[in-house]
Amino acid sequence: MSIHIGANPGEIADTVLLPGDPRRAKWAAESFLDSPKLVNEVRGMLGYTGTWNGHKVTIHGSGMGMPSLSIYVNELIRDYGVKTLIRIGSTGAMQVAVKVRDVVIAMTASTISTPSSTIFQELHYAPCADWPLLRAAVQATETKGLSAHVGGIYSSDTFYDERPDLNEQMTRHGILAVEMETAELYTLAARHGARALSVLTVSDHLITGEALPAEDREKSFGDMVLIALEAAFA
Repeated sequence: MSIHIGANPGEIADTVLLPGDPRRAKWAAESFLDSPKLVNEVRGMLGYTGTWNGHKVTIHGSGMGMPSLSIYVNELIRDYGVKTLIRIGSTGAMQVAVKVRDVVIAMTASTISTPSSTIFQELHYAPCADWPLLRAAVQATETKGLSAHVGGIYSSDTFYDERPDLNEQMTRHGILAVEMETAELYTLAARHGARALSVLTVSDHLITGEALPAEDREKSFGDMVLIALEAAFA
């Protein structure tokens, strides 16, 4: 057990999928895993372990934002020996060509600050995905005939952003979408020698204002979960 994860030794798999919302962790585990077992509920952050196509998998919430994710990823790697971590979550599109319901696979993640910023001091570290995971995820989307975009995203440390000037420059420089966790996930994975990837579903659009209706989210998010699972065990 760790401070924030109450699972016993052996109850967390080597591969963990990380939705931000603990209720989405419950939904994904019950929808895609065989015999899912609740292994953590400390502070309401749910984690489940089961199997997918015979592979042991844990799906565990990470909370909102990089500070929250940093807590869970540090403990999953340090205390439970997790080797592969894949974020599955929603994202806001920042390019006209990226549509609501599309999948975004994050090659890199730019950010203004993360919990790891103090380590690097003046260095602007460039967090990136694990290449074999990224390649396998792209192949999975192609096999399924899904519309996917691969490239750089932006991990924001604020949800209610008031920097239209910054958003304009990111769009100008090809940033595909914005979310709140990936930069820290990729940094921690690099630090500890783990594999990491973010597979995201576009739920809303910063340019057009379009948003995915609540009733349509489950189907779109299901594609994302399957892509992550197939990439993990390719």
